[in-house]
Amino acid sequence: MPSRHCSRPAALRRRATLWRFTRSSLLLTAILALPACASLAPDGGMSLPAEIAARHLRKDIAVTRSEDEAAAVRARVASLLRKPLSADAAVQLALLNNRGLQAAYNALGIADAVRVQQSLPPRPSFELTRLSGAAEVELERQIVGNILALATLPARTEIANIRFRQAQLTAALETLRTAAEARRAYYRAVAAQQVVKLFKDAGGVSATSTELSRRMGDSGAMSKLDQSRQQVLHAELSADLTRAELRASSERERLIRVLGLAEDRLALKLPAALPPLPARPPTLQAAEQNALDGRVDLQTARLDVEALAKSYGLTKATRFVNVLEAGYADKITDSRETGEHAHSRGFTVKFEVPLFDFGEARTREAEQSYMQAVNRLAQKAVDVRSQAREAYRAYRLNYDLAQRYAREVVPLRKAMSQEQMLRYGAMQIDVFTLLTDIRQQIASRVTATEVQRDFWLASTELSAALIGGNSSNADVASAGAPAGGDGEEH
Repeated sequence: MPSRHCSRPAALRRRATLWRFTRSSLLLTAILALPACASLAPDGGMSLPAEIAARHLRKDIAVTRSEDEAAAVRARVASLLRKPLSADAAVQLALLNNRGLQAAYNALGIADAVRVQQSLPPRPSFELTRLSGAAEVELERQIVGNILALATLPARTEIANIRFRQAQLTAALETLRTAAEARRAYYRAVAAQQVVKLFKDAGGVSATSTELSRRMGDSGAMSKLDQSRQQVLHAELSADLTRAELRASSERERLIRVLGLAEDRLALKLPAALPPLPARPPTLQAAEQNALDGRVDLQTARLDVEALAKSYGLTKATRFVNVLEAGYADKITDSRETGEHAHSRGFTVKFEVPLFDFGEARTREAEQSYMQAVNRLAQKAVDVRSQAREAYRAYRLNYDLAQRYAREVVPLRKAMSQEQMLRYGAMQIDVFTLLTDIRQQIASRVTATEVQRDFWLASTELSAALIGGNSSNADVASAGAPAGGDGEEH
């Protein structure tokens, strides 16, 4: 009986102590949570990519987070597909419907969540230990918070905000890249379809000529050699048409992939020909400086250097003390034999002793990471200036070349063909000379179409070189290379 009377007050005291400890824990948790004012961005960080897309592309972007938003996107896609696409409509369709671009926007949402997590104070840890022996029971409780993490919270929050803006620029860069790829695929697909039409028209004329030569051969008015030449021309044009149709099919599928079309791919309609050349090419002053000021990927590299600089300073400040924790400690001891109750309070401090690691390795790693980013930024600036010069040179040369074909080569070839037909009708030239002229005229028109395509590709590369979104220098070089007469890209 006495032991029972003695154990009840001890239990009550333990409960009261536990309540006081719980109160202290809640109070410390609330204090540590005071700086936690960071919250998720309402738009998921899409304001900057949307602003860049509107300023540089004059297009809208959309993030499908709900069924209503997905339905709105499907309605706009259907509206764009009701008529033949222009280059601008193809870009808008890709920005709305490309799922890879949506994945990039999802990555931005993840970066927003990481920003909030990095901006929160450290979570306190709670430890409860109960030891029971033959003579006494010990109950030890402590709540510990990371003091070092709390002290460096403002610097870590600033770094997290820089990284988040870098993620926003990365999403914007992916938007520009998708837009540029949509334009490239559009011009290639339209040009390939236009070449198919040229070969079909030539094949129709060749088929008629073949049938006429067969009848003339049956009547003895045409030799076997001339008939064979006509048949060879028709066979070669048929082979060229097959290759052109295969090329057009591949380019159309590439465009479909960029536009993100699936079941609605059959509704895709393209114009019959490429857009005409501008009356005069716009002059671009200070192309290099414009690229240095406007390239989104260069802005991303600058932010990387800024974030690493702040991280390097934080590493130097905490090189000797990596973990420093402090908190409230509470220990209760009850003796089962005497019924005595002992309650002790205090604080606990925990830190790592730099016995083997004085932080030199961490400091060197941070320093070299910062210098690596600085050197990459410097090289990036050199590359950007070179790409701007290269793209502008290719743009001007392709424009001059396309104008020469449109104003000189194609009209002269047409006039020559008409003259040759008149001479053939007057029996001044043989059929072999006429067929050779027809073949040259077809090759000239195909080359003119390819040169026109290369101009629009070079125009796309110039825009990408000034604002971002270009894939590589090889693409700039290929866009600026002169086209051949065999229908293949260079």
